[in-house]
Amino acid sequence: MTKKTRNDVWTLAEQYGGALKAVSYEILGRGRSLADKLGGKLTSVLIGDGVSESGLESLIARGADAVYAVQSPELKYFVCETYSRILEKLIREHEPAVFLAAATSTGRTLMPYTAVKIRTGLTADCTELDIEEGTGYLLQTRPAIGGNIMATIKTPCHRPQMATVRPKSSRPLPADDSRGGEILRIPLDRALIDGRTQVRGCRREEADTLGLDEADIVVAGGRGLKKGENFHLIRSLARQLGGAVGASRDAVDRGWISYPHQVGLSGKTVSPKIYIGIGISGAIQHLAGIKTSEIIVSINSDPDATLHRIADLAIVGDAFQIIPEIQKRLDEKRR
Repeated sequence: MTKKTRNDVWTLAEQYGGALKAVSYEILGRGRSLADKLGGKLTSVLIGDGVSESGLESLIARGADAVYAVQSPELKYFVCETYSRILEKLIREHEPAVFLAAATSTGRTLMPYTAVKIRTGLTADCTELDIEEGTGYLLQTRPAIGGNIMATIKTPCHRPQMATVRPKSSRPLPADDSRGGEILRIPLDRALIDGRTQVRGCRREEADTLGLDEADIVVAGGRGLKKGENFHLIRSLARQLGGAVGASRDAVDRGWISYPHQVGLSGKTVSPKIYIGIGISGAIQHLAGIKTSEIIVSINSDPDATLHRIADLAIVGDAFQIIPEIQKRLDEKRR
């Protein structure tokens, strides 16, 4: 028999160095819609250290009805075992119906580990979430079979229903400073600290893909570039625009560029101010990974390319002629 639980929805807030990450607000937007449909309360759970009062209040402004904040110097760095023990205790005490996190390195590590501890299910890397009418079940939609189909999964017999959601697959709600909410500061129970793991420090990895899912401008190349050597045109234009380099799955599968550049359901989901797809036909998996971009530009010699149909600006022509012309005009504008 299914255990009766409340209709509350929880989301995981993430921080680094005392600053909240943008995904904390994105996942709140997802949670707000679900909580309204369930008629429950939306709570943001923060584990870490150094997040200011204004930072906690910003979670209320972005949609939370309550914030559970567990902060301590011992929690400055993410340690899965310790964070999970804290979540497990909170979940058993409050019994939320739904618990969501972003599919970041933290969410992808912490959420399944916690799900096993509390004996519930988890759907990873979701792109869509909804509530089923009549049952109140969380409908968790994610790509399956290499991204060739979309599967919708339910967790009917266990609570909470847990899912991780692709970053940049939705936009955060606008901040509303007039919203009221409760901030509950929960002291760290030191018995929950797992002493087997100690973090000695953190170092950022430098790479040309760093920040692809955070970039304001993304320039991506596909099969239309004909060979890997021609990606120098993509890199050159991205550098000139101050953007990041992306690629279609086809280009990655052909070995023209490494997987961390891949944009789409089987790669990274991006939401830049400007997305420029060059030589990309527009497979459904790729389109799903760029759908929240503010402006989409498509450059392709094929007038029937699918990406042209959804683009704000579609340029039909030879990319090897068009890109140098764009770069020339950009240089002229800067003189």
